[in-house]
Amino acid sequence: MTALAPECAALAEGLRAVKARTGLSLTGLAERTPYSRSSWERYLNGKKPVPRQAVEALCAMAGEPSARLLALWELADAEWSGRARSTGPTAPPVPAAPPASAGAGTGALGRARREYRLVVGAGLAVVAAAMTGVLIVVLSVLNPGTGHPARAALPALDPVPGCQGRTCEGKDPDRMFCGLPGRADSLGPEHRTATGAHVEIRYSTVCAAAWGRIWHARVGDTIELSAPGARSRRTVIENASDTGVYRFTAMIGAPARSTLRLCFLPVSGAGRKECVSPG
Repeated sequence: MTALAPECAALAEGLRAVKARTGLSLTGLAERTPYSRSSWERYLNGKKPVPRQAVEALCAMAGEPSARLLALWELADAEWSGRARSTGPTAPPVPAAPPASAGAGTGALGRARREYRLVVGAGLAVVAAAMTGVLIVVLSVLNPGTGHPARAALPALDPVPGCQGRTCEGKDPDRMFCGLPGRADSLGPEHRTATGAHVEIRYSTVCAAAWGRIWHARVGDTIELSAPGARSRRTVIENASDTGVYRFTAMIGAPARSTLRLCFLPVSGAGRKECVSPG
């Protein structure tokens, strides 16, 4: 079996770490994204190039900033596509040294030799500087605490939203790429319920749609998002793996933001219903 390139191995390791924080199985990932269970298995083990959208979707499900994984993805993608090999800096060819002769250190021949050494030395310095830059980027990606600006300079090429306005009605915010980092905000502060669960209303200007979100919940807890003239959308925490991650309702498309209402219904016997609206 061919060993993975270091860039691809680093990305696969990062993906597995973020996947573990979602608490989801491969089947759970497939249910919440456009990618199949077998595709996720290949992505997480470096057997198949990972779409950028899949990296962003995984980070969104884990509630993690995407900058570090996307920086790793850029390096791995360059390796997969061959760009890393075809565009990497190469040292200039070193011409054969002029034949030795008397008075080599003086006169025209001496000047030519000094110029030759300066040109070759400058070329090698450029190559060394370029390789040092690549190394700094790799190290800053693998050690995010360094805060190196190279990570922030990478381009952000977001996927096109899968719906907008009324066409988002009843659809999953993750599958439609409406909930990716930078695309959604909270309508009002998050609300901590009496049982310790957290809930909030999310809204995406890009998709012109809203949904409810819950985390730190218990099995059996439910949230329901409603708005006048729209069908209510709810989600239930069905198993233990859902209690440690964000769970979302389906979306309400093109709602009047001020009329949205999110209600928390705790598992039977744990408390009473609590509702919030945009502040």
